[in-house]
Amino acid sequence: MKQHQYEIQIKHLSDAQGQPSVYPQALVFNVGNHDDIFKIIDRIKSRGDLQGYEEAFAVGLKLFSEVMLENKDHPLFSEFKPHFMDFMKQLKKG
Repeated sequence: MKQHQYEIQIKHLSDAQGQPSVYPQALVFNVGNHDDIFKIIDRIKSRGDLQGYEEAFAVGLKLFSEVMLENKDHPLFSEFKPHFMDFMKQLKKG
């Protein structure tokens, strides 16, 4: 399957108490996805109901869903997959 290619970076800035991070390096990895994640972010922003969380929601959702899609026969996803499909249908209804 042809995929869009992304470089994902996450950097820990501080802990829950506001103390500086003990992790000096950012986590950086490359990943493919069948969707254009930037278009997904734009669609979610246009909904207007996740103000301030659109990017995190879209990126997290698309990373998770691609792993599930690529591992569709893995037992870890067997019970969850139907619920996830229902969730995605609701999301796409807007």
